[in-house]
Amino acid sequence: MTRHEGDTERTFAALPPARGRGFAQTWWGQAWLKALEDTALDSAQLRTGRGLARAGAVGAVSVRPGRLTAVVQDRDRTAHRADVLLEELSPGQWDRFLDMAVERAGHVAALLDREMPPHLVEDAAAEGVELLPGLGDLEPECGCGAWDHCRHTAALCYQVARLLDQDPFVLLLMRGRDEATLLNDLQSGRGASATVRSGQEGVDAAEAYAAGDILPPLPPLPELPDEPGAPPSLDTETPPAPGIDPAALEFLAARTAVEAHRLLAEALRDTAERHPRDADPTVSEDAVRLAAGDPGQEVADRLADGSGRGREGLAAAVRAWRHGGIAALSVLDEEWTAEGETLARARAALESAWDADERPELRARGNRWTFVGAPVQLRLGRDGRWWPYHKERGRWLPSGGAAQDPATALTSAELAAGDGAAPSSGQ
Repeated sequence: MTRHEGDTERTFAALPPARGRGFAQTWWGQAWLKALEDTALDSAQLRTGRGLARAGAVGAVSVRPGRLTAVVQDRDRTAHRADVLLEELSPGQWDRFLDMAVERAGHVAALLDREMPPHLVEDAAAEGVELLPGLGDLEPECGCGAWDHCRHTAALCYQVARLLDQDPFVLLLMRGRDEATLLNDLQSGRGASATVRSGQEGVDAAEAYAAGDILPPLPPLPELPDEPGAPPSLDTETPPAPGIDPAALEFLAARTAVEAHRLLAEALRDTAERHPRDADPTVSEDAVRLAAGDPGQEVADRLADGSGRGREGLAAAVRAWRHGGIAALSVLDEEWTAEGETLARARAALESAWDADERPELRARGNRWTFVGAPVQLRLGRDGRWWPYHKERGRWLPSGGAAQDPATALTSAELAAGDGAAPSSGQ
């Protein structure tokens, strides 16, 4: 990546092909693609553009305030200059954005971490500042002469979604403010209202002193320990009471400390970054959670028997749990029939995940699609996400976490199965 005059232009080298993976992994990258897909009138052009981007046909991408530019090659090697325009924010809108951001330390910290939490975007919108593009905001210009989004501008947008995943400052530059200037303004607290505040009259000293003891300041939050605490050892000279297993109690106490540490870390995290909490696990699910904590063999055997899964079944359940908790475990255990709109959405996702000449042959059963001729399978969760599975010693096992894109999930399944090449149609 190179920078240009005044840091008002950034040029990103051409990205490698994206076969077998989705273009947008972050929610803001997905919002960018939604603006494209909701605007374009010709879905066939989007599919072709997606294929060009996936094949690496988009050259270096130039990002400037209000404009993206790249050269895109057709399959016959014909090159076209593609531009996508996005309206810049006005000086007044930037002032409102800065005022909003500096009042919330979590927003500045998130941007410094190359993240764009939903609350930052929502708070900006409440101030009349739309950071993400909406319907009709991405205006295409292409050397091929198309008046709507063509395959070349679509390919550019799909490629830029990958850049946005890595760095949301790409979007902010398009909106008119380069990274160095924006960070300097954020860290110095510059904004329109900062000037106003500096000119405000002070409060009467006696009035301020009288109100000082109404609400004393809260003490600072304690720092989160680096590691969970270690429970006391139960290995004493006193023999345990009948039916009490000290080793099992020590393990339960250690796992409780780990869970408490996780919950505290989540509570101290900025609310914009919190994830919805899973429902309380059942006894069987909690047995899997405990087994995922690597207990000793004796405790593991008790959990295998108590959960009714047996050793192999519990091992598969633990693997699922580590990939996605209760949601992943339900996908392992439950086979259900996708119908109506759910089935239509699933088929559409599978149809658009690969080009026609790359699409694998699938055998469907319930919410499971098995790839003919390859030991890999995709399972659809009730939330619409795809979970990768592979066959190992005659048993279907989880291969990785969930993905919105079937092609991304397939990659995880193939890697786990030891086959790096996608199964082709007709295998």
